[in-house]
Amino acid sequence: MTNPPVVLITGVSSGIGLAAAKKFAARGCRVFGTVRNLQKATSVTGVELVDMDVRSDTSVLAGVQTVISRAGRVDVLVNNAGVNMMGAVEETTPAEAAALFDTNVLGVLRVSQAVLPHMREQRQGRIVNVSSVLGFLPGPYMGLYAASKHAVEGLSESLDHEVRQFGIRVTLVQPSYTKTSLDANSPHTATSIEAYDEERQRVTRSFSTHVNGGDDPATVANTIVDAAAGTWRMRRPPPGQASLLSKLRRFMPAGPVDKSLRKQLGLG
Repeated sequence: MTNPPVVLITGVSSGIGLAAAKKFAARGCRVFGTVRNLQKATSVTGVELVDMDVRSDTSVLAGVQTVISRAGRVDVLVNNAGVNMMGAVEETTPAEAAALFDTNVLGVLRVSQAVLPHMREQRQGRIVNVSSVLGFLPGPYMGLYAASKHAVEGLSESLDHEVRQFGIRVTLVQPSYTKTSLDANSPHTATSIEAYDEERQRVTRSFSTHVNGGDDPATVANTIVDAAAGTWRMRRPPPGQASLLSKLRRFMPAGPVDKSLRKQLGLG
């Protein structure tokens, strides 16, 4: 009997990560999902939970070693763990920006670096990095989140060129608004500048409305599974709004795209 593919997904406590873990398990994969607190985590049928904080070198190395000791390999890595932050760029302190990048960018780097030696040894693997439409569009009042996703896009495309010689490919999934806890759990910058209040509040309300009416996490999870198992493509926006935005960004003049974005966010 052929051994099932081994999948490691970061951030499976809820939302996209949890939906993806369930989808991979349903396909017969051996799924490991990372959580920051095993004691508080809810068990999921078919998913082996692993204690890991992507902000910690030691935690990441220990978590990946746990997977290797149990399964002997990692065939698919899904870098899903991420955080958002609401606030104008001017309101965001370097410390706040560094904390966000520590999870969204350095977290991807840490886990990828921990898994890659094993993928290189087995001469195959697929890394799926969960980006966002804000990896190719601006994010007013989410500027540092957008910057982090732009960074993930550049990192992923560069890494793919480096590791394909070992039979490894890297791909991006770029969801749009998705019904997750990202809205409720998004911290605001500690500093508030009055001049930005009116617009910031409008964008925050708009963001919350769009998230509540956004895609089901299962839709994004389907795209992640396809990205892991299907024909390689560098970028995979899920069907619907994300796919439409990707096409608009590529083929429409910048002016109309900019105007449409501002209107959608209530910026006039």
